[in-house]
Amino acid sequence: MELHTHEWGRGDRTALLVHGIQADHRTWRVIGPALAERGYRVLAVDLRGHGASPRGTGATPVERYGPEQFAADLVDTLPAGADLAIGHSMGALALQRAVEALKPARAVYSDPAFVYDRPGLGPEPFIAFKRFGTRRFIATMHPDWSAEDVDTELAALDLWDADTATGLWSHPGLSVLPGPPSVPSLVQLADPSGLVTDEEAAELRRRGYLLRTVPGAGHCIHRDDPAGFLASLDGWI
Repeated sequence: MELHTHEWGRGDRTALLVHGIQADHRTWRVIGPALAERGYRVLAVDLRGHGASPRGTGATPVERYGPEQFAADLVDTLPAGADLAIGHSMGALALQRAVEALKPARAVYSDPAFVYDRPGLGPEPFIAFKRFGTRRFIATMHPDWSAEDVDTELAALDLWDADTATGLWSHPGLSVLPGPPSVPSLVQLADPSGLVTDEEAAELRRRGYLLRTVPGAGHCIHRDDPAGFLASLDGWI
């Protein structure tokens, strides 16, 4: 599937950005231009079922949405051989499954949802959030977000197909830590991370991933602390 893509910058290097569940390319509204200022041509997709990209096809959510479908769309849409690829949360899960085909020089997995099927975490809160995610509720959840961040979250939520959550959790066998990285890979963690346990972090290190934590940042590191997000990439990009 060909995905909707937004572009910032005209640099000689290429960076790819992949958002998480319920969001779209606008979640990178600070990071995209910041990377462009650093000399990158930045390409940010809307995953299937998100933003301006097509909805999935098939009779059931499990046919329409899942990690392998998201990954295949990235391969169909994005150029291989980019200098940098960054995925957040579910976008990190999709990127990791596409990375061998995309072959970026370096990959960053920001608070990744590699292991998403675990006790206390399922599709229901995401589906409910589609109904009660008001401006006031989002601003209360994220007091450090700007008004524009709240606006873009609301706009993305309005376009989001909630079947993506149902479809994702219909693939529990794909909820696993990845094997050793095929390209140099950084795992960026929130403080604390609700998606990567200490034991999982240790195992990722053992498998060859570099791990860095952004102090005080929540799950949406790139929106909670854009400066901290970029600082954690120092020496990596």
